[in-house]
Amino acid sequence: MFQLKALAGATLSVSLLLAGCGGSDNNSSSVKPVPFSFSEATIDSLHTSLKTGGATCEEIIQGYIDRIKAYDDPGSDLELNSVVAINPYALEEAQEKDAHFAETGIDGSLYCVPVLPKDNFNTKEMPTTGGATAFQYNRPLNDAYVIRKMREEGAIILGKANMDEFAFGYTGSSSMRGLVKNAYDQSKGAGGSSSGTGTAIAASLALVGTGSDTGGSIRVPSSLGGLVGIRPSMRLVSQDGIMPLASWQDTGGPMCRTVEDCAVMLDAMVGFDSSSHANQRNDFKIDAPAIATAEEYKEITKIPASYKSYLQADGLKGARIAIDRTLFGSNETVVAMMDQAIAAMEAAGATVEEVSIADLNSILTSYRSMSSYEFKRDLVSYLNSWTNGMDGHIQSYQELIDSNGYQSFYRDSLIVRGEYNLDNLTEEQQEIYDKNTIERPVYVRERLLRALNNEDADGKSLGDAFDVLLYPSLTGLAGALGGSPSAGTNNRLSPFSLFPALSMPAGMTDGEPAMPIGMEMLAREFDETTLIKLAYSYQQNVNPRRPPVNTPELVKDNTL
Repeated sequence: MFQLKALAGATLSVSLLLAGCGGSDNNSSSVKPVPFSFSEATIDSLHTSLKTGGATCEEIIQGYIDRIKAYDDPGSDLELNSVVAINPYALEEAQEKDAHFAETGIDGSLYCVPVLPKDNFNTKEMPTTGGATAFQYNRPLNDAYVIRKMREEGAIILGKANMDEFAFGYTGSSSMRGLVKNAYDQSKGAGGSSSGTGTAIAASLALVGTGSDTGGSIRVPSSLGGLVGIRPSMRLVSQDGIMPLASWQDTGGPMCRTVEDCAVMLDAMVGFDSSSHANQRNDFKIDAPAIATAEEYKEITKIPASYKSYLQADGLKGARIAIDRTLFGSNETVVAMMDQAIAAMEAAGATVEEVSIADLNSILTSYRSMSSYEFKRDLVSYLNSWTNGMDGHIQSYQELIDSNGYQSFYRDSLIVRGEYNLDNLTEEQQEIYDKNTIERPVYVRERLLRALNNEDADGKSLGDAFDVLLYPSLTGLAGALGGSPSAGTNNRLSPFSLFPALSMPAGMTDGEPAMPIGMEMLAREFDETTLIKLAYSYQQNVNPRRPPVNTPELVKDNTL
C-alpha cells in the first residue's frame, strides 16, 4: 500500500513520482520538466511546472490535499486545525484545467492556483460558516465577488480555512474546528481572526489564501505566520459575499508567502461591484453614496493596470520611510528586529527618519471598533441575502442565539451585540457611533497625513514627504495556544484611517523554534502600489521568511 511520509529537507516533484504525466501540446520534448515543490511554492513556480510538464494540475491539487491530511486533519502528526473543509470538486476542476491547458495553455493569472479562503467568504460548493456550527448548513447560492473574480483567473478553491468564530478575536478558536495552532510552534496560537488561513499558508497547505480584516484580522495572523498580508484601502475590494463583522471597517485581502503572489491576488480581487453589499462608496465618509459605475470606481481608486508591475527589486532606493518609535513598544526582541529591518532598508537606499504623529495616544485609545454596534444589523442582512428554501439556514439573530451553535463563552457577547439597534440607538450610543464613524476617520486621517506629508500643525513643510509609515505589526510575540498574542494597538491605524497597510516578515527570532516577527507599512489611501514596491524590495534584499521546519515535503513510500 502507499503510505505518506515526511522527508525533512527534501524537494520532491510529483512528476518524479508519476513520470510521463503532465504532457501537453504546450510541452516540447526539448523542454526539461521543472519539478514542483509544495513547500514555499509560488504562483510562478506552479505555472513553470505546468508549462514544462513537471506536474499536472491534478497532481498539484492532490498533493495539497495530501498535505492537509498529513499535517492538519484530526489524528495527523500536527493537527494544525487550520482547514475546515476540502472542496469536494477540487480534483474534478483540476482535471478540467489539465484538459483546457492541453488546448490553450495557461490563460489566467491564477490558473490552477489552489486558493484557501477564510470561512466567511461565500463559495457556492461549500457552506460558509464563519467558524460557527450554527451556520454549518449555510449554502449561499453564489460566490463572493472576489471568489468569482479569482475563479475567472483560473483559481481552484481548495477548501475553507478555520477562523475565530464570527471573526470576534485573535485566539483562533471556533466551534467548527477548534483551536488553530501556529505553524512554527504548535504550543502557540496563530492569531486571528484569519487564523486558519495564516497557519495553512505558512505550512504550505495551500498556495495562497484570503482573509478579512476589521481591526487586524489579516495582519495579526500574517505577522505570526511569517506571511505577507494586505489590508487594502476601504472601498477598493468588494465586501459582497463576505460574512460581515462591521461593514464600516470590514475588508477582504490576500495572505501569501511572497509579495509577488499577493500582488497577483490583489489584481484579481479589486474591481467595481454594483452589488448593494459591495460597500464601495464614492467617498470615505460613511453616508457617501455608492460608486455608480466602473469608470467612477477607476477614477476614485486609481487602480493600476497591474500591481505586479510594481515589483521592483530596487524599490527601496530613494524611498522615504517615517517611523514613530512610540509605536515600537518595549519588547526587546521586537525592537531589535525593527532596528535590523531599518538598517537593511537604509542599506538598500532608503531614508528612514523619525517623526512624531500628532495626538497618537488619542488616536489609539479614544476610539473603538464598531463591531459591537454593526454586527447584528450586518449579519442579519447577510443571512437574508439568499433564501433558505434549499438549505434552511438561520436568518434571524434570535435564531442564532437560541441555536447554541457556537462556543459557550461567546453567548454573552452575542447577547450584548444584539442589544444594539442602529435604527434606534440611545442618545449615548448615537454619540459613540457618530464619534467613531464621522469624527474618527477625519481626525485620524488628518494626523497620519500630516506625518506622511512631513508637515507641522499649520501645514508648513518640515522636509520632503514620506512614502510610508513603518512600525511593528505586533508589539509583542505569539501567545500560548488558546490565548491572544501581545498585539498592541498599532493594528488600529489602518482601519481607523481607512488607509491601506501591508504586514510582512521583518525577520526571524534566534530561538528554537525560530518564530517570525512582522512589520507593517501604512500608505496613503489607494497607494497599495507603494506598499508592494517597498515590500518586494525588502523581501528581495533581506529574504526574511523561513518555512516551518515541521511541515516538510511529503514523499510516497511504497510500503507493503
